[in-house]
Amino acid sequence: MNRIRSRAGNRQQPRIGAPDPALTPNAGLAAISELCGRLGVIEALDAAVGPIKQRDRGFGAGELLAGLASAQLAGEDFLTGLDRQRADAAGQQLAPVPGLSSTTAAGLARRITPGQWQAVETGLAAVTGRMLALLPAPRAAALTEGPVTIDLDTTDVEVYGRKKRGVAYNHQGQRVGRPHVASWAETEITLAADLGDGTDDPRATAPDLLRRALAALPERARAGRVALRADAGYFAGQLARAAHDEKIAFAIGAKRIAPLWRLLAGIAGDDWHDATEMDSAQVAVAEYCPDWWPANTRLLIRRVLLDPAQVSPDPRSRRRRTLHPDQRALPFPELAGAGPIYAYSFILTNLDVSTPDKAVAAEHWYRHRTTVENLFRDSKHGAALRHLPSGYPQVNTAWMWGALLAASMAAWLHQLTAITAGQDILAGHGVRGGKAMIATLRWRLIAVPGRLVRHARHLILRLPPGHSLLPEVLARLRDLPTPA
Repeated sequence: MNRIRSRAGNRQQPRIGAPDPALTPNAGLAAISELCGRLGVIEALDAAVGPIKQRDRGFGAGELLAGLASAQLAGEDFLTGLDRQRADAAGQQLAPVPGLSSTTAAGLARRITPGQWQAVETGLAAVTGRMLALLPAPRAAALTEGPVTIDLDTTDVEVYGRKKRGVAYNHQGQRVGRPHVASWAETEITLAADLGDGTDDPRATAPDLLRRALAALPERARAGRVALRADAGYFAGQLARAAHDEKIAFAIGAKRIAPLWRLLAGIAGDDWHDATEMDSAQVAVAEYCPDWWPANTRLLIRRVLLDPAQVSPDPRSRRRRTLHPDQRALPFPELAGAGPIYAYSFILTNLDVSTPDKAVAAEHWYRHRTTVENLFRDSKHGAALRHLPSGYPQVNTAWMWGALLAASMAAWLHQLTAITAGQDILAGHGVRGGKAMIATLRWRLIAVPGRLVRHARHLILRLPPGHSLLPEVLARLRDLPTPA
């Protein structure tokens, strides 16, 4: 009888040897260190924030935030992740801030004053300005001379500790902290941010946040066409007046209140025009300016034709709340026979909507305010803003800024290392406009195993076969001109 020989019997079993301190699981931190060095991230933050200790030794604010950001980029979810990074002897030679422990980071964060936290924005603005100076002239002009958009939004970060300070219960019964962020939409870079609790109304602090965001824009960008976008959570005249005073355009979502529903009766059928890149959607303009809003405010209305199957019978459904009140009040079985079903959205703006084409273009631009949601998604699921690790508000503020800095680092890296042709980016490291999310950067660039060896007085990083992105990114960063 023929026997089939098993190859498994010839396989040699490996033996576990002694740990090799020259190995690191995060060789890609070399790219983050190179980026921080080229842009002077730590120095800019230290110069803006100033000293946080009486004696000038040890770590400063810049090293604290850069250390938190690099740890979150490497996949650490908690403050103790700093200790795991510190135990990686080879990785510490590649990290932008070696030696930072969790207890040191928490102690430093508690020393930083509220005024110094706002000064972080000045440091990031200086870094963004250096990034623009390193870009090819056509690409820099496309970012600064074209439309420059500031997005305002909040996100809730749920926590579970009963003794945590600086958090509160939101309307959903969750105990949360609430980051309030202003971002530069075209680059997805954070401009200004505050950390509040679940009861904070963003409308109260939005005008101040807008002014700080404008101050954080590079000077070349402030000289261009700047506009503000915000959702209906900012439906208040204070923010509109602040934008008007700063001589910038605004588009702010309006709550679905009774006066707006009554305006629909005066809009004729031929006043509606098809929206851009949105099926079954139409746009119209109405004359409406609430009290204490700038006099040139107009109302932009979008309606989307819905199939009855798309509407939930639950009256708490978010989509059902967008229906006209007359249709919303109908019993669900009768809704299908009530004629066309539209979901309505209202936007107050001082943009030029005098012609149908301009109105459609304004609505299309406003619809893309979801780019700030990408920033939150990257900060939460790529970095670690999905929780707040400490009972001290100052430490949680440092954690928030570490996550936002990590997202900004990903944005700076994209702008500096993507392949460009004139004003356009041809190829990046991801699929969403070429920009890679942090999770993609982690497995493609940062969480790459490597061996660090010394040879002929040089430090050499050896990578596994097939990992070509890290050498490519390092080469592009090192080829950048030296900033002035």
